[in-house]
Amino acid sequence: MPAVLSPGVTPALRFLDHLFGSVPPRDVSFRLWEGTAWPDAQRRPATLVLKHPGALRAMFGPGNELGLAEAYLADDFDIAGDVEAACGLAGQLESRPEGWRAALGDYLHFHRLPTAAGSAPGWRTFATGGEPPHTLARDRAAVSFHYDLSNDFYRLWLDERMIYSCAYFTSPDDGLDAAQAAKLRHLTRKLRLRPGQRLLDIGCGWGGLALHAAREHGVEVTGLTLSTRQAEFAAQRVRDAGLTGRVRIELRDYRELREPEGYDAIVSVGMSEHVGAGRLPEYFRHAAALLKPGGVFLNHAIGEGARPRRHHGPSFIEKHVFPDAHIPPIPSVLAAAEAAGLEVRDVENLREHYALTLRHWVRRIEARHAEARQHVDEPTYRIWRLYLAGSAHGFAHGHLAIYQALLAKPDGGGDAHLPLTRDDWYPRP
Repeated sequence: MPAVLSPGVTPALRFLDHLFGSVPPRDVSFRLWEGTAWPDAQRRPATLVLKHPGALRAMFGPGNELGLAEAYLADDFDIAGDVEAACGLAGQLESRPEGWRAALGDYLHFHRLPTAAGSAPGWRTFATGGEPPHTLARDRAAVSFHYDLSNDFYRLWLDERMIYSCAYFTSPDDGLDAAQAAKLRHLTRKLRLRPGQRLLDIGCGWGGLALHAAREHGVEVTGLTLSTRQAEFAAQRVRDAGLTGRVRIELRDYRELREPEGYDAIVSVGMSEHVGAGRLPEYFRHAAALLKPGGVFLNHAIGEGARPRRHHGPSFIEKHVFPDAHIPPIPSVLAAAEAAGLEVRDVENLREHYALTLRHWVRRIEARHAEARQHVDEPTYRIWRLYLAGSAHGFAHGHLAIYQALLAKPDGGGDAHLPLTRDDWYPRP
């Protein structure tokens, strides 16, 4: 006598059969609330574990990436195994010519799925205060929403220097601490810092680059951040390192900075993504005004990859991670820099390095889940787990890129004061 399936199982299996057709996900399986596996019992890198009969309706009803992510935040389902592999599921559905919503709207299987009692969202939301995007006040609020979460939370999964940006790997087997130290060396070599120079670090984070530049190159550093917790943490690190006279950390927007003497070099790592598309010309004009003739500006930022993903509906990153952020294609960034009088001298795409960095972060945050829950709630932990893994997937597949653009400000005679080659960037052992 055949086994009697639990209520809701048959509609769920039929829905999944229809949604994916004859091509089920290669790396993802589903496990229903009562244990049934789909498409089969074969072990795959990731399993979406449905918590109740209404889970599929909650996951796929909105018809976009955000709806799927919020069902995970609400614990309608969990992700067992490789969360980066699970992030490929949204891309598979978005790759359909009409998007995944079209697969739901014209058939009865979805409407036969059980519903679940809704509950109020349990996650943080960004309050704009009625301010339009990219005013000074709203940018401070957006930065605070992300970076002022908890220094102790970030400390759990970042490296020992608290570097929250792409590391630099000589091998996939490099440890995170070594790769982040190599990134600092890579940045400062490109800047060609010399003792006595003045360096401006726009978006200095927890101070890792500023401390490295002062200690290793003898420069005077001004670091800017809009995060109160970052500024307090970085300033304490400066005091602990005995560098108070050489490193100054300021809680200030770059647009508020006026420096008649100018800086010999400027660096911005992971900050210009927060500037906004319409503000890029202003950003580069202000940087150019702060830079001495013959100086260089290294802008390190995420950009649109060569294989940008299709998006239907609002973005998970925009709503839950980086409010008001913008990821532009590199040509528009370089055009804005050139329009400000800066000369493009080198552009390097390190997207494979960022995929490796993010995978380190995912492993570390997952390994310390219980400790993370002492500093943030479960939905916030899930936001970061999903955001880090989804970003790793984006960089690995070319949807995202990370560009280091070295820009020079030639003097009045057109001299950029740069060597003819880049041999000094890659010293031989």
